[in-house]
Order: sequence, then C-alpha cells, then structure tokens
Amino acid sequence: MRLLVFQHLDCEHPGHLRQCLKNDNIDWQAVELDQGEAIPPLEDYDALWVMGGPMDVWDVEAHPWMIPEKQAIRRWVRELKRPYLGICLGHQLLADALGGTCGPQPIPEIGILDVHLNADGRADPIFTDMPTTQKALQWHSVQVSQPPEDTTVLASSDVCRVQAMRVGNNAWSMQYHVEVEPDTVSTWGEIPAYRNALEKTLGADGFSRMQAEAAKNMDGFISNAEQLYRNFKTIVSA
Repeated sequence: MRLLVFQHLDCEHPGHLRQCLKNDNIDWQAVELDQGEAIPPLEDYDALWVMGGPMDVWDVEAHPWMIPEKQAIRRWVRELKRPYLGICLGHQLLADALGGTCGPQPIPEIGILDVHLNADGRADPIFTDMPTTQKALQWHSVQVSQPPEDTTVLASSDVCRVQAMRVGNNAWSMQYHVEVEPDTVSTWGEIPAYRNALEKTLGADGFSRMQAEAAKNMDGFISNAEQLYRNFKTIVSA
C-alpha cells in the first residue's frame, strides 16, 4: 500500500496508526500543508489519509492551501475513486470538498465520549469486528451539518448526528479521533486553541480530568485503532 497523508499541524499526525504502518513495513508520505509543502501527483498512491487540525474548513483566506487540498480530495474520491480515510478536520474536509456543508457544533464535543454505530455502521467493512458503542476522544466545535450526496451515515453521538460516514464506496471519515496514543491529550493540550476550547467547555480542571479519562481508556483506543487499520487495509487490498 502506497499511502499519502495530508497533515495540517505537526502534532496532528496518524498517531498510533504509525505503529501499525511500521509493523507492516509500509512506507508513507506525509505532506505538511500548513508549512507550504506541495501535494505530489495523486496517481502515485493507493490510499489517502487526511488528519485533523485547528483550522475550520471555511478558513481559506487564512489558510489558502486548503483550496488545492479540497480540489485534491474531490479528485481522489470522485475521479480516481481510491480509498480515503478522514479524521476530524479530514472528516469535515471530505464533506465540504464533495458539496456537503459544515457548521458550528451547538454543544462542542470535547472529552472522552460515546460514539454509537447504527445499522449501516455495523454492516460496513470499515467497522468489522468493532464495538457497537465505542469510547472516543472528541475535540471539535464544528460538525458536518449536511453530508454530500451518496453519503451513508455510519455512527452518531448524543449531540452530533454525523460521527462517521461513507461517501460512495471508497471514502470513510470520522469526526472523532481513532489515532489516539498515550501522549495525544498532553501534546494537544499545549496548543493554545485546543487548550482554550477544552477549558471553556470542561472548566479549569478539564485538562487533568481528560488526561485521566484518556489513560483509563487507552487500551480500548489502541485496540479500536488497530482493528480499524486492519479493516482499512483489507478494503485497499480488495
């Protein structure tokens, strides 16, 4: 598998999924778009992962590189029809690039919260052998408000209807973070925009409580990440 990864912040990388790639001796290329790195020819890759970041999909004046990024996502999914996995901002970018819409999350989701697969999610190959209800790390104040055409919603939470979706038969994305590893919360807590959003939502002691809750659920996070990785790899192989 020749894997291309779009990153929007140095610390928003594939997390524990990097260990999965290492175990399989898979070479992958990260493009740090926020640092001005150019998108390589898409035809050279078998799969595309698009990670998270602190910017919003409409921030194209502040981050003009999102314009060619959205064009690349649209071409990847609609023209090349190759496997795509988007996480958090990558979930929202998929929706926006393909004609859906994103907007403010009425109640920001920040913390370790439940995500529930629906019937379509339970039947989808991306979630094979995964729990119907998963504890997941959430850190977002924007949601996919209207998915693109040809979308199947796969999972929801109590306050966010589109927690996971499939577009067509080759693109999957999750609003929550599946790539969590032991230092994720502590590292992201050093980013002012993330820390401010967390404390506004959870209070002054929210960061320490979130760290403790993440540590308690780390085995489940890693197990889910590894299973989702295996499922995605099976999809690419097929």
